Amino acid sequence: MKKIYISLFIILTTLSACSQQKKSIAATSANYNYKTELVVPDLDIPWGMAFLPDGSMLITEKSGKLILFKDGKKHTVSGLPDVYVRGQGGLLDIALHPNYKETKWIYFTYASAEGEGSGGNTAIMRARLDQTALVDNELLYKAEPNTRSGNHWGSRIAFDDEGYLYFSIGDRYSRDVNPQDITRDCGKIYRLYDNGRIPEDNPFVDSKNAKKAIYSYGHRNPQGLVKNPNTGDIWSHEHGPQGGDEINRIEKGKNYGWPVISYGVNYGGYELTEFTHKEGMEQPVFYWTPSIAPSGMTFVTSDKYPEWQNNLLVGALKFKYLEHLILENNKVVKREKLFEDIGRLRNVVQAPDGFLYIAVESKGIYKIVPKN
Repeated sequence: MKKIYISLFIILTTLSACSQQKKSIAATSANYNYKTELVVPDLDIPWGMAFLPDGSMLITEKSGKLILFKDGKKHTVSGLPDVYVRGQGGLLDIALHPNYKETKWIYFTYASAEGEGSGGNTAIMRARLDQTALVDNELLYKAEPNTRSGNHWGSRIAFDDEGYLYFSIGDRYSRDVNPQDITRDCGKIYRLYDNGRIPEDNPFVDSKNAKKAIYSYGHRNPQGLVKNPNTGDIWSHEHGPQGGDEINRIEKGKNYGWPVISYGVNYGGYELTEFTHKEGMEQPVFYWTPSIAPSGMTFVTSDKYPEWQNNLLVGALKFKYLEHLILENNKVVKREKLFEDIGRLRNVVQAPDGFLYIAVESKGIYKIVPKN
């Protein structure tokens, strides 16, 4: 009888542990002494933001337009490559070289129809800005083959402390083919030198037929990519299916599991995998169930927001707010909703002046400032 009780205790304990693993932290409301000010109005889907040394701002519109916002005016920047606008694809993220004042390089990701196959796939290019025109354009990487799917292009850009360039490409809505196969593009995070060369110590440079630029794999649709300023690590977040959005700490050569493991279910509610864990596959730092549809992410380091320092901010497309993730020892211990119902929040960036800017679809770019 004692053995039966012990067995029942083990079963119940295991079930309880599984339940806790599936449970996300409840969100809470908070009133801080901040408000939003609309600084760049009348934008459709502002995806990326980059701040130039003179205080002006480069803004990508998914529709294929690059805007220079300077002295209170919007200027259209010429010289972009042909952008293949389809579904979730178009002109995507933008970032400055870490030593921009010396190099003048600007990096951007976009949907491109160049290459094999009909349709398009995600590409990354660098260029320099001359007044309101891009010059010296260099294509650094183009995923292949092209596909006519309009879904899951990624894409975000980040640099680490050593100057390596990271960028994400979604699985292109081909979950059973791309993410787990290192001989294929898509569903990956890539690492390059700033000039597009492949680093000699990338994890799969010696693997037969592998895409040598891959740094990590098993991703679904990563639309957040940022350096953790406290550790130097690259962090990413990605859209799950129905539930199971993830934040991951990106490590060299690691497999992040999609679609073999997931905390979400497929659209319509049916199970796409019975596994949330599997040997050889990484667990997320945090996951959302239900999904918030995360887009954009930044670590707050500015002393202008002392209550948010060393925490994460993430845009929530689905529920139209800014998510504040409170961290302790690089683990999420609490969630808060900020600026609820502001709209589909596409991106959040901390500018060099220390202020936070958020991009909201069908509205524009807001600056977060003190109320008084």
